[in-house]
Amino acid sequence: MNMTDTNSSSTAAASAPGRRQGEVILDLQNISLRFGGVKALTDISFNIREHEVRAIIGPNGAGKSSMLNVINGVYHPQEGRIMFRGEERKKMEPHVAAQQGIARTFQNIALFKGMSVLDNIMTGRNLRMKCNIFQQALWLGPALREEIAHREKVEEIVDFLEIQHIRKTPVGALPYGLQKRVDLGRALAMEPQILLLDEPMAGMNVEEKQDMCRFILDISDQFGTTIVLIEHDMGVVMDISDRVVVLDYGKKIGDGTPHEVRNNQDVINAYLGSGH
Repeated sequence: MNMTDTNSSSTAAASAPGRRQGEVILDLQNISLRFGGVKALTDISFNIREHEVRAIIGPNGAGKSSMLNVINGVYHPQEGRIMFRGEERKKMEPHVAAQQGIARTFQNIALFKGMSVLDNIMTGRNLRMKCNIFQQALWLGPALREEIAHREKVEEIVDFLEIQHIRKTPVGALPYGLQKRVDLGRALAMEPQILLLDEPMAGMNVEEKQDMCRFILDISDQFGTTIVLIEHDMGVVMDISDRVVVLDYGKKIGDGTPHEVRNNQDVINAYLGSGH
C-alpha cells in the first residue's frame, strides 16, 4: 500500500468532511486479543460515531480483520471493554450483534451462487421475519403479507444499488464487481446501525471502485448508517473517510482525520519505511 495512492476514487467520491456526525455509538477501550502466545491486538482504544465513515487501515498483518471480528463478536478479547450505546457488551456472539444492528460484508464473497440476486439479498431479511417456519411453508395469511413487505424492501435496495437489470440473475453468473454489490445489498437488507465493510474494493477496477465509493457515501448520507471499513486503497480512504485509525503489528499508531493521519510520521514510517 502506498500513502500517496489516489488513483481510484477522487472523481467519484464527494469530500467526507462536513458530513454530520452524532454521539459515540461504539467505544473500544484497551482491547487486547491473543491466540496462544501470538498477540493479534494490543491495548487498542478508539471510538466510532453515529453517521460517520470510520476507516481502519494498516499494512498486511496489522490486525484490521481481527478488530472487525472483535466488533461483531466473532472474537472475544482477553482484555478491554466494548461499549455499545453506553452499555458494555460481554462476549457478544455474531448473531446477537446482528440482532442489535451490526451487519458485515466479507473480503471473500460468501453469497449463494446458485440463487438469484433478489433471493440473496432477501436472506439479509431473515432476522426481521416474525413468522415461523410452518407459516412460511404454507405461505398464507401473515406469512404472505410478511413476505411481500420484505420483498418490497429488497426491491428498494436493488433500485438503490442500480442492479435492477440483474435482479433475477444467478449470482454465480455475475462478474466480481457486481457480486460485491450484491454482498453489500444483503448487508443493507438487515437495516444495520453499523455496517462493517471488509475490503469492499478488493479486486475491483477503477470504475467499480468509483461506484462503490458513491454507494458507501450515499448509504451514510441517505440512511444515516455508521460505516466502518477496512481498505487498502489509500485514495479511497482519504476521499471518503471522516476519521481513520491506523494499526501496525496489532498496535494503534495513528488516529484522526485523513489529513492528520496522512501527515503522521509513525504512519508514514509504517507504510513507506523509516528511511523515507
